[in-house]
Amino acid sequence: MQTHHKGIEERIGLLPPISLEEMSGIKLMNRTDTKFVATFGQLLDFLSAVKGEYYIQEINGKRIARYHTTYFDTDDYQMYRMHHCGRITREKIRVRTYLDSDNTFFEIKNKNNHGRTKKKRISVSGVGTLHEEYNEIIPFLGKHAWYSIDELSPAIENWFNRITLVNSKKTERLTIDFNLEFHHLRSGLRDKLKQTAIIELKRDGNVPSPALGILWKTRIKRSGFSKYCIGSALTNKDLKSNNFKERLTMVKKIEQQ
Repeated sequence: MQTHHKGIEERIGLLPPISLEEMSGIKLMNRTDTKFVATFGQLLDFLSAVKGEYYIQEINGKRIARYHTTYFDTDDYQMYRMHHCGRITREKIRVRTYLDSDNTFFEIKNKNNHGRTKKKRISVSGVGTLHEEYNEIIPFLGKHAWYSIDELSPAIENWFNRITLVNSKKTERLTIDFNLEFHHLRSGLRDKLKQTAIIELKRDGNVPSPALGILWKTRIKRSGFSKYCIGSALTNKDLKSNNFKERLTMVKKIEQQ
């Protein structure tokens, strides 16, 4: 494991940096997302191959960011079940903290029937103090979400590390998530993915992407992967997960390497 992480640091150290301010025009709040699942070995090959094509986001000298996310759902897991049954239009509601800066946002992600993801968010103090900010959250939910505050409660939390890349033309972002850890807040179960990396290509429509060719050359395959749904399936055995069986099998195989 240490060898893997050392290899990541060595490879991202060769990429030119881009600051958060320089990335301000690449928010892509209305975008298309394409996800890929990689082993750590494939990730190292990919990071070597993107040199010359991508910048890496650097904040206060750090190139690997730490995240903590809490996902909300109804008591009967409507959001999970919509994703599981393959519904194209769906929603996720979460609180995300950027641990290095301690910035926290209450976020609503909606995917429409054209495959585009729209994200809305407001700044909050933290997941533990949301009840003190209901005056801001209630109208925010009313405007952008399908659910009211009374229908929602925390379901699962996760932690992960993220690398963010930006192509040289600044038309897309690539996020690479690894060291994923899940804690289901209702079942109490935990799980970790130590060998699996999730690469997500985020762009405004189908603009040309150098990453697609690099992903193909490094044999990293496209695969839908919801951290909320896969994490929930791994940590709550009462949830129906047969439609995620292929992805769960793939992740378990990677983790056994």
